[in-house]
Amino acid sequence: MHGRPSSTGEPPGSPEAPSTGPLRGQAASRPVQPERAEVTGCEQVGLYALLRVRRGGLEPGVPGQFFMLEAPGRPLPRPMSLCLAPPGELAFLIDPIGPGTRALCALETGDQISIFGPLGNGYRVDVERPLLVGGGIGIAPLPFLSELLNEPPAILGFRSAAHAEAAVLLPGAQVVIDPILVTDAMPRGHDVLACGPEPMLEAVARLEPSAQLAWEAPMACGYGACHGCAVEIDCEIKRLCVEGPVLRAEAVAA
Repeated sequence: MHGRPSSTGEPPGSPEAPSTGPLRGQAASRPVQPERAEVTGCEQVGLYALLRVRRGGLEPGVPGQFFMLEAPGRPLPRPMSLCLAPPGELAFLIDPIGPGTRALCALETGDQISIFGPLGNGYRVDVERPLLVGGGIGIAPLPFLSELLNEPPAILGFRSAAHAEAAVLLPGAQVVIDPILVTDAMPRGHDVLACGPEPMLEAVARLEPSAQLAWEAPMACGYGACHGCAVEIDCEIKRLCVEGPVLRAEAVAA
């Protein structure tokens, strides 16, 4: 089945599991509470921005999980995958496509925002031959994942050379630019861990039914109350913030 967001909005900037369905067992190791975090910097990475905050009491969680970031001047927070977790910091790669994400990218050193997370279910990392596959802003969770997996091979796809400058976050990755697709460059026989736009993930699922796919969807709460991220999986409605955002490809492949 295809997973399709049930509403519109800004997309997020992602243990043993059943063979068809969401990956489970990746929840935070302790109760999650919102925390105030100080901005330590915001730098341009191609057409994206890398927002850094002081970690404080926040845990980085598992690659593929996400955080809800307060967007200054906006009523709702924005969901963001953790991109990097250097000592004492958390970093989020953001695409400034709407008022909320632009407000986050305009933050300056010393500003403070509320952050809630980590949330959701992330990638299983007990894989033998990992291959990271990312598309556009979907590369956001891959640098953190790459570090945990000792820098496995990666293939990144972008719509333009300007967007592709963000590949600097994954040194050594193979980069393709439209009209070449990541699926054109994907070798077979790997344990694929992917994140990107829905058409890319559907194509990856058809090629690698055992792939782990981190899906993007609008989210307002981050813990299943608003149903803004609901998708249809195996003829059932699932909430990506609770059952996902990482799903097995078998659950979404046509």
